[in-house]
Amino acid sequence: MKIKTILIDDEMNNLDNLNLLISRNCPQVEVVATAFNAEQGRARILQYQPDLVFLDIQMPDKNGFELLRSLPQYDFEVIFVTAYDRYGIQAVKFSAIDYLLKPINIIELQEAVSRAISKSRRSKQNLQLENLVQVMMREKEEHRIALSTQKETRFVPTEKIIRCESSNNYTSFFLDSGEKIIVSKPIYDFEEILSSYGFIRCHQSHLVNKRYIKSWVKEDGGYLLTENGTPIPVSRNKRDSVNKALK
Repeated sequence: MKIKTILIDDEMNNLDNLNLLISRNCPQVEVVATAFNAEQGRARILQYQPDLVFLDIQMPDKNGFELLRSLPQYDFEVIFVTAYDRYGIQAVKFSAIDYLLKPINIIELQEAVSRAISKSRRSKQNLQLENLVQVMMREKEEHRIALSTQKETRFVPTEKIIRCESSNNYTSFFLDSGEKIIVSKPIYDFEEILSSYGFIRCHQSHLVNKRYIKSWVKEDGGYLLTENGTPIPVSRNKRDSVNKALK
C-alpha cells in the first residue's frame, strides 16, 4: 500500500524535481497533491489527509513552521526540505525530525522516506511534530529534546539532562533521575543544539550541563566534577573554551 504524500514548495522547479526523484526512487510513495505556498498547503493537507508531507521551510508570507502551527492536529509525518543548512534546522534536530538539503541526495531521500513510513505505521499522532511546534513557540527554558531509542521517542526537558557521553556512534544521556537513555547518533549531532541550553563540550566524548557542575578539579590533568560526583574529563584543547563558558 502506497503512502499518500503532498509536496509543498514555492518554486515550481523544486516541486517538479522532487516529484521526479520520488517517482523514480521511492515506489512506496504516491504524490496526491502539490502546493505553492503555506495557505495552499494547509488546504491540501486538510483535504487529502496525507500520510507524509514534504515541506519547504522558507516560503513567502508564511514559512513551513507557521503552516504547521495553523493546523488543528498532526497525524502525518513531515520531511523538511530547505536550501539553508541553518535556518530552523536546530529546532528540527531538537525534535528528531528528518530534513533534506537542496540539492536533494537520492540516498538521503530514500532513507528519510523509509524512516517516515516506519514511524507512520507505529503511531498516527506525530508527537515529534507537536514538540517541534512547541519548541518554536515556547521560551527555550521549557524545551524538551526528542531522543529516539530503538523502542520509543522520549521527550526530555533539557534541564533534566546532567551530561552526555559518546561511544562510537552512540550517545548516552544521563538524567538527574539516575536514568540513562541511549541514542544511536554521535555526540556532535547534539553539541550545537544543546549549546544554547548551557551544555559545554569539554571533551571529544563528553557534553555536560553546566548547571550540574560542582567544581573544576585541577589535579590529574584537570576534570569537571558534577553534583552527583561524576568526574568528566577536560581535554587540553577544550580548556580555554570550558573556562570561558564557566565564567
